[in-house]
Amino acid sequence: IRVASAHKSASFLLQILEEYESFPDPKVYITIAGRSNALSGMVDANVSAPVIACPPYSDKFGGMDLLSSLRMPSGVAPGVVLEPESAALFAAKMLSLAQPELRSKITRMQHIYRTGIKADDESR
Repeated sequence: IRVASAHKSASFLLQILEEYESFPDPKVYITIAGRSNALSGMVDANVSAPVIACPPYSDKFGGMDLLSSLRMPSGVAPGVVLEPESAALFAAKMLSLAQPELRSKITRMQHIYRTGIKADDESR
């Protein structure tokens, strides 16, 4: 977990990204920024790995600040997933393309969820 702002600490953000991009390991970035979500676009425009924007919900703006995560400039394409746990699962699924052991863990987790739902249904 790192903390930076596309607006308030752009050069620091770019330093962080340069460091992570120098590692050859597969990676997925999850960005969490609300209001005018420049962070997700800035990260996506400066890395080759996938970026998932996970903007926090804001009652103050009635959810309309989400639009800044959906409308990006051309050539910039972060995905958007609203729930942090779901964003992490999506990242894990992407990483599982290069890491088969991760894929089997995801499959086991899905089986546990399915089993739990069936058990809930049978207990009614």
